[in-house]
Amino acid sequence: MKSRSWYRVAVATKTGAPELLLASGEHMGQAIADAAKEISGWPIAVDPGTAEEIPLGEAVGKGHVVKLGEAPATLSTFHWPAGALPATAGGTTGVVRGWIERTAEGLSVIEAQTDHDHLVDLYMGLIERLPSGDNLEIRLLDHFDAAGVTDVWLTSRITVKKVLRFLDDHEDELFGNGHVELSVYVRAHKATLRLTQHKTVVWLSEGGALVPELERWLGELGVPHVTSLPSVADGAHHHYRPANSRDRKKLGDELFKQRLRKVDSIKASS
Repeated sequence: MKSRSWYRVAVATKTGAPELLLASGEHMGQAIADAAKEISGWPIAVDPGTAEEIPLGEAVGKGHVVKLGEAPATLSTFHWPAGALPATAGGTTGVVRGWIERTAEGLSVIEAQTDHDHLVDLYMGLIERLPSGDNLEIRLLDHFDAAGVTDVWLTSRITVKKVLRFLDDHEDELFGNGHVELSVYVRAHKATLRLTQHKTVVWLSEGGALVPELERWLGELGVPHVTSLPSVADGAHHHYRPANSRDRKKLGDELFKQRLRKVDSIKASS
């Protein structure tokens, strides 16, 4: 039997104040799922359990969920997309759905954020609207299973339709994994459409390629323009993978099976 660890999970519901629960799992995502299921809500924050909180005796290792009381009132009840959650203290507040535009290192950048129920529709909806797409890149990040290295997997030249089909077939595992980043390259416009590890959607382009179109498409997808866009990355936070998802090795094996090539392995900076 695999070892289990305990996590403190804040869960919001449609009725009543958010609650803190203690749940165990073989990895963080399992504990988050069990805690949310316990009170039919959605997770809003997580931290490893402390030694003082962890139950002793029969409860250890059996996946029990323990209610700890009300969650801190400072926590946002935003329904975060699966994969990354604020810490129970020091997490991001003032979170909204929306998009902003900025520049970075000579690139035009549009970053959009939406909630759990709309993330797949947002990213897939933007891919559907692209005039072309050439490659899908999948990065298994250095903090995935504490590997200390980012593995870069790449498809051969591919059509937008095939990108959509691949993502649809692996939706839960890729969209809900906070240790993974996805990128679709649009070489004709020197641009990239990325789903980040923090579950924001980012358009990066040279010379402002397709920026007016992206702004219109975001409006069509119900994402408003905002003046600031706090994300989970702006405060203390944790990354996790879905409860029943593959670990790093098995996901890598699946990508190889799907004929992606591992084109690089990048060691984490010290």
